[in-house]
Amino acid sequence: MPAKNPIKSTETTFRVIEGLQALDGAGVSEIAEYVDRPKSTVHNYLSTLEQEEYVVNNDGEYEVGIRFLELGAYARNRRQIYQIAEPEVADLAEETGELANLLIEEHGRGTYLQRARGEQAVQVEAHVGTRVSLHSTALGKSILAHLPRSRVDEVIERHGLEPTTPRTVTDREALLDQLDEIRDRGYAFDDEERLRGLRCVAAPILSTDDRILGAVSVSGPSHRIRDEHFRKTLPKRVLETVNVIELNVTYS
Repeated sequence: MPAKNPIKSTETTFRVIEGLQALDGAGVSEIAEYVDRPKSTVHNYLSTLEQEEYVVNNDGEYEVGIRFLELGAYARNRRQIYQIAEPEVADLAEETGELANLLIEEHGRGTYLQRARGEQAVQVEAHVGTRVSLHSTALGKSILAHLPRSRVDEVIERHGLEPTTPRTVTDREALLDQLDEIRDRGYAFDDEERLRGLRCVAAPILSTDDRILGAVSVSGPSHRIRDEHFRKTLPKRVLETVNVIELNVTYS
């Protein structure tokens, strides 16, 4: 929800930080162009961030500082769902040999809290902390399927339904139909909808009063995740993991 009286300097600070991330490090001129502010102004922001140890200056090339890791680790570790799900997701990765994931929703985006790798797991560009569009992943669709329809409408209104591959669902009514099916079935599929060549099976983690807490998935290459393994075996294994997590949440 937009702030009623946003502080422009705070907005600019975060645009500068996001620019450093998007550009993978940059000088003052590049960041000034990215945020469309004068170089002198951007230099003041960067100098202040360096003073507070949130960015590093390597001979005029600024980078996001490791101090953000401290904040991210704190935010993740205070989440009960991470504490409870972490060993179960790790076991899921080991048993399937694939990439197992834990995702939560915040501000209408999905954020990976955990990515555990099995022996055969493929390398993908996303990592812990990466934020993704909910409509383009099995994890995200599992979460959307258990949000109130009014909340789903808010997410679509705020973030849209941009495609990340030709298979991404970008039609609102088609997505809503999928969400109904996912809610009835209990799990979701991602058939190369976020990344070409990658398939995923996910299931939601629900509280005893049916609040959505997050979602767990297994991902792998489409040549290996296919047929009955894709449609039956992996969903069963993911649901078993989610069941254990939900029991532990209930009795923790």
